[in-house]
Amino acid sequence: MSRTTEFVLGLIGGILGFFGAVFALFIGSVDAAISETGTSSLTGLGWFAFLFSTLAIIGSIVVKSKPKFGGILLLISAVGGLISISFFYLISAVLIAIAGFMGVFRKNKNVNKAA
Repeated sequence: MSRTTEFVLGLIGGILGFFGAVFALFIGSVDAAISETGTSSLTGLGWFAFLFSTLAIIGSIVVKSKPKFGGILLLISAVGGLISISFFYLISAVLIAIAGFMGVFRKNKNVNKAA
């Protein structure tokens, strides 16, 4: 069975997650430049979101060959990205979670033709 829907949703969500992570890194660097301590926790969370976006793209590739495992990777990346940079990752998390649930719960159609 073709898992193109999961692949495309996971890929688009992962790419949008990269944009959200880059935006969070930008905001974190501005915060670090303005703050007296010279650091920002948002910068570290942006890097975690970057890693979760990479995991989402890997999961969307894996979902074609191993749907359950790829779906679990997608769900982990959706939850992790949403926890790390919340609002910046919202659209990505929704797309990735839909792809993850489809990968885990969608059944393969077995077409048995009796001759």
